[in-house]
Amino acid sequence: MTLYITPLNSIEQCLFQFTSALIFNQSFCILWFVFRNEIMDRLEKKEILQAVLIADNFNDNFIPITSSTSMSLVPLVNKPLLDYALEALNRSGIEEVFVFSSTFVDKVKAYIKQGISEKCSWSTQMSVQVIGSEGCRCLGDALRDLDGKSVIRGHFILMGCDAVTNAQLGSIFEKHKRICKFDKGAAMTVIYKKVGSDHRTGNEVVVAIDQDSKRLLFHQRLNPVHKERNFSFPLDIFLVNSTVSIRHDLMDPQIAICAPSVLPLFADNFDFLSRDDFIQGLLMNEELLASSIYVAELETEEYAARVHNWQTYQMVSSDVTNRWAYPLVPDMGVSCLYQNYLFYRNNIYRSGDLQLARGAILKENVVIQKQCAIDDGSVLTNSVVGRNCTIGKNCTIEHAYIFDNVTIQDNCVLKHCVIGSGTKISRGNLIESGAVIGDNVLLIDNQKIAKVLIQSSPPEFDDSSKKLGDTAYTISDPVEHCEADSDDEDSDNKTSGFVRMSTIEFISNDSVCSSSDEEESRSASPVQEDSNIFLSEVLDSLNRGFDEKSNPDFLILEINSSRYAYNMALSEVNFYVVKAILSLRHVAAADANNLIGAINQVLTHLGPVFKNYIRGDDAMLDCLKAVEDSCEQHETIRLKVAQIFHYFYDKELVNEESILAFYGQLDDDSTWLKSALKKLVDWLEASSEEESEDDESE
Repeated sequence: MTLYITPLNSIEQCLFQFTSALIFNQSFCILWFVFRNEIMDRLEKKEILQAVLIADNFNDNFIPITSSTSMSLVPLVNKPLLDYALEALNRSGIEEVFVFSSTFVDKVKAYIKQGISEKCSWSTQMSVQVIGSEGCRCLGDALRDLDGKSVIRGHFILMGCDAVTNAQLGSIFEKHKRICKFDKGAAMTVIYKKVGSDHRTGNEVVVAIDQDSKRLLFHQRLNPVHKERNFSFPLDIFLVNSTVSIRHDLMDPQIAICAPSVLPLFADNFDFLSRDDFIQGLLMNEELLASSIYVAELETEEYAARVHNWQTYQMVSSDVTNRWAYPLVPDMGVSCLYQNYLFYRNNIYRSGDLQLARGAILKENVVIQKQCAIDDGSVLTNSVVGRNCTIGKNCTIEHAYIFDNVTIQDNCVLKHCVIGSGTKISRGNLIESGAVIGDNVLLIDNQKIAKVLIQSSPPEFDDSSKKLGDTAYTISDPVEHCEADSDDEDSDNKTSGFVRMSTIEFISNDSVCSSSDEEESRSASPVQEDSNIFLSEVLDSLNRGFDEKSNPDFLILEINSSRYAYNMALSEVNFYVVKAILSLRHVAAADANNLIGAINQVLTHLGPVFKNYIRGDDAMLDCLKAVEDSCEQHETIRLKVAQIFHYFYDKELVNEESILAFYGQLDDDSTWLKSALKKLVDWLEASSEEESEDDESE
């Protein structure tokens, strides 16, 4: 029998024609129907993993920044929030994402189009589409609009662009689908993260859960302003369920796995305005709506948080800078396939082209983007600086978040504030206490600004506005209405969660990712574990390589393999290779008098390994910082630190410029190291002056 198959539009049509051709040959009938059923079963099982990403927060918590751009494009540590959300979905194996936007739709579409053209990491494996609808005013409207468009074909992830997580959501997705097979009424699996109870941000909840099935029985969002003294639980949940767990240590990052029934439920119930309304409605009318909700809790090492107000913006920024959200950290390149920053000790992230004056100081937890310049005498700590920014002389920058193209003139003090793109701050300004300056504002000299919101144009219908300059006007602060809105705990759309970033201190243990146990919180950081393992493997390789006199090229291959296995940045590799060399058994066994000789013997064989990584000024700085760090663990190295620096200089492993730059960055906590290196630095500076005089005489 000859069978001709022509190109068809679908597999189903192909199967139909194939069936028609074979039906006349009875000997193949049984075999064919078995084959056909298996093919159709596989087609039904294959489900495209979809996600809905809400690009708006439907509140005024971030004005005036969100007056000119979408919430999804607000930068967090110099990357739009949208990138963090897309990267999380991409890491979880999602194949198709619908970004729903109701404000600044054109900007969101342009950003997604640009990301696809630039081959962002999330664009390589995911299909990302933007759906715009300017009439939506809440989450319920957005989901009803999506239901009308019929773009969701099965189970999907629902999350906001303000959610930052490194969790693998794919496993929770599969668990949710297994639950739905046993409970046909299962509508949603909400995801929570265990946190401490030190701060209220508006994302904390108290819940009651069936301990056996993990079904949600009670849900109440905690008030961010007034701490409740007691809670009222329905008696039925204790009578009907044998084991009930009451949890008040959970945070809601607004991530959920939804069944196909969620969109129709929103479409049928117009009083569902937010996700909290949806949960409360299903819990109160569970039998009527024939729907139930389940709970999934993230693992200890997994990070999740929601940037809901300026307080959580500060907390999540510090978590990312302190590497709690690893691998979503600045130097790993969120959403891009290249390294944006060089990573230094004390969580200093610098671009390679930073113009840093010798007298400028970067203390700790500082991120600085490309094309920036910082003048003499300025001090930065716990701050983020965007692209193409200029900071003048003698400025103090603490807990400040500075967006792109900002100019800050001399003698300014910025503490606990946000500075929008294109803003110019004239000399002598003091900006503090949660002040938020919008885009393209010009502040005149010597002003004190605190607890105020400022935008570049005069606001409409605001009699309380004050003019601070030609392009600087105050606007009404949502925090003034905090008390009035605090009675309504169920709505996400209220501004009751507005909390100034100045009301909390920067302590990484108290961040939204930490638990109440300090030791447990610190041990949960994957980057610390990976760094220790990487250092241990490098040390083992170098010890074995030195003892057995192995080929240095083979040792470089081993180190590179470990680097890629643990996602280590190049600056980290430089740091740990030098630290491992100074920790080798042969070096550790030497006394102070023989230390330089022992290092020389090691580098006689391992010199190619050292030189392979320590190339260029930035790598030399990494090397010197590794020597400084080794001083804390090895007293012998501490006693001979100046001689080690001089030895590296004599062997041309580091240059004069790197030693002087390292010396210039030492702060008051390193006075002992400054004292130890002073003679060497004075000698280098004198030699440099003599060479310049000789050049001039010639």
